[in-house]
Amino acid sequence: MPSRGKLLARMRANPRDWRIEDLETLARHYGISVRKPGGSHVIFFHPASSEMLSVPARRPIKPVYVRRFVALIEQLMPHEDES
Repeated sequence: MPSRGKLLARMRANPRDWRIEDLETLARHYGISVRKPGGSHVIFFHPASSEMLSVPARRPIKPVYVRRFVALIEQLMPHEDES
């Protein structure tokens, strides 16, 4: 698997054709909690942020949700190196 910085850069460059498992993996690397309440959505949240992101678990994930997910990571880790 590519490093988290490379995976995040790939998501930023091309927000199409991602699966929910990809988002979950990247979220765990950045300390974002993942909650699956039993429905058709997965919820991503971080204690340092008041923002929660609910993403439909259908495949592929629509680009708008991938962009919002990337923005959530960037909001939490603005100084993170992308190596």
